[in-house]
Amino acid sequence: MIKISNDIFNIENLNILHIDMDAFYASVEVQDNPTLKGKPVAVGGSSEHGIITTANYEARKFGLHSAMPIFMAKNLCPNAVFLPVRMKRYKEVSQQVFKILYDITDLVEPVSIDEAYIDISFIDSDALSIAHMIKKRVHAKTGLTLSIGISYNKFLAKIASDWNKPNGIKLISPDMIPEILLPLPVKSVHGIGPKSTEKLNNIGIYTVEDLYNLSEEFLVELFGKWGSDIYDRIRGIDNRKINTERERKSLGTETTFSESTKDKNTLKSYLHDFSIEISDSLIKNQIHGKTITLKIKYEDFKLKTKSKTLLTDIYLAKDIYEIALSLLNEIKLDRNIRLIGLTISNLSSTQAEQLSFLD
Repeated sequence: MIKISNDIFNIENLNILHIDMDAFYASVEVQDNPTLKGKPVAVGGSSEHGIITTANYEARKFGLHSAMPIFMAKNLCPNAVFLPVRMKRYKEVSQQVFKILYDITDLVEPVSIDEAYIDISFIDSDALSIAHMIKKRVHAKTGLTLSIGISYNKFLAKIASDWNKPNGIKLISPDMIPEILLPLPVKSVHGIGPKSTEKLNNIGIYTVEDLYNLSEEFLVELFGKWGSDIYDRIRGIDNRKINTERERKSLGTETTFSESTKDKNTLKSYLHDFSIEISDSLIKNQIHGKTITLKIKYEDFKLKTKSKTLLTDIYLAKDIYEIALSLLNEIKLDRNIRLIGLTISNLSSTQAEQLSFLD
């Protein structure tokens, strides 16, 4: 049954919807093979050396999640069904879903194969009615469920779509922001990853309310220019428009240390986590790249970058990590580092057959 919050709200001006398919890859597999219904299913291959791309909700009950190594997942849930990626099939279903969205509005911003924002400002219907219509049409066409967040900007719509998963609808209006946002853990804020969460937890910041009490200057010191965005968004401010011509030029992540370090093992640990995160995003967005760039910022704020461009495309975490380590080895660690980042660029679309990578 679809779960809808009973909050009182003014639906006028709630024109941004975030649409997110529920456990997409795994759900497609279950839909195509009904004998899998009710069983824990993880997509990502059957090889011990692979990683999980998507786990269905039955598998998540055992602690399985995306980017988890297959061998670890099998220890947690030996009875789970592990399946290889069938990107060609997922793309077919994704195209069906996006056609439904484009039939409603041209203001569609694809985020990945199973996720999008839409702007319904110019449609003569309310957001809740449109959300129900999307869910009904997608289920009729594909047999799949999705979750929809509704609000007046992209940040809040994304928060809302995560609220009642799976198969949920949630609206967030301006008057609901304190009640909704302040109790959330900091990891719920887009842009605050595991390392940043750990960094904040180490200084006693666990919830958005804790974060709210920090100054913008402190957040910028902690996160760089992204700190200003975090400061605004936890106050319900996000002026990003729907980008209908979205094209990635690069994909990466970085972190600023709470205490500067030159310990190589610490830096390697971060690069390992970055590699997994980047690989997961590459796979989800059906892209791969050729250029890896390592970014280092020292205590004196001097910036150093090292890049390597390959002859062939890569997307696997182990390959990204291998290049990242080689770049790190080229840097003399003779002084403390306050920031480390890793980026992949020179991106291109991934061919379906190349993504059955975990067999």
